[in-house]
Amino acid sequence: MKTKNIEYIAAPNPPHFVGDGFRVHNFIPGVSRMDMKRMDPFIMMDYNSPHHFPPSETPKGVDVHPHKGFETVTIAYKGKVEHHDSSGGGGVIGEGEVQWMTAGKGVLHKEFHEKEWSKKGGEFQMVQLWVNLPAKDKSTAPKYQAVEYDKIKRHTLPNDAGTVEVIAGEYNGTKGNASTFTPIHMMNAKLNTGGKADFNFPADYSTVLLVVKGAIKVNGENKIDTDHLALMARDGEKFEIEALEESIVLVLSGEPINEPIAAHGPFVMNTREELIEAFQDFNEGKFGELN
Repeated sequence: MKTKNIEYIAAPNPPHFVGDGFRVHNFIPGVSRMDMKRMDPFIMMDYNSPHHFPPSETPKGVDVHPHKGFETVTIAYKGKVEHHDSSGGGGVIGEGEVQWMTAGKGVLHKEFHEKEWSKKGGEFQMVQLWVNLPAKDKSTAPKYQAVEYDKIKRHTLPNDAGTVEVIAGEYNGTKGNASTFTPIHMMNAKLNTGGKADFNFPADYSTVLLVVKGAIKVNGENKIDTDHLALMARDGEKFEIEALEESIVLVLSGEPINEPIAAHGPFVMNTREELIEAFQDFNEGKFGELN
């Protein structure tokens, strides 16, 4: 089995606001080499690095907007988000929890800081991913998975190295609760200082490491600092993460769908004609209603 090496280390792009509640650095597709095709099935990644929001009686966030043809995954590290969509899905996710929404054939969606959290304000840190759907599933019915903190599967590492929280996919026999349409591994490696964790994914999978906290070494060589991302090459299967201090690393690996991608704004389809149809469906009110 060959070692999977680092292809590219990306520093965070300058932040920008999505709505007034999410101050994000865009890694996918905003970073060189990391366009939608290269990162398939991960077609967007926004990282809200730690940011303090002052108390607000009016929750900040993003008002009603459409999605079609993919899934949104929000991973909360600090703060709370309240979410609603036109299919009746919704809820609150807090620290350590995950909101996984399948837009499928089309949905209206809004997300804001949770009301009581907003009144107090505080440190806010999140990741939002867009995960593509294969053509055969782009018209699936919208659904919502709430991955609550106490339901996340955890694998304890030997030698007091830490734990791996498995959101989706599998790590050393521990399987995540989130269901996916294509093979995807999504996990948080929470490592103590000096702790090590080995990973093994197929060589052709798109694999990235986002250092959410601390600093790490990969394969005993490359140092990755806080808020930086490592794109792993397609040259092997196995690699090792070592924490240089107490660290949290978001580990993503997914099988490329390898289909044409036609993306514009909130819609991700396979052809330009399907994009036009998506806009028509939205304008004709086929995504439902959400106030």
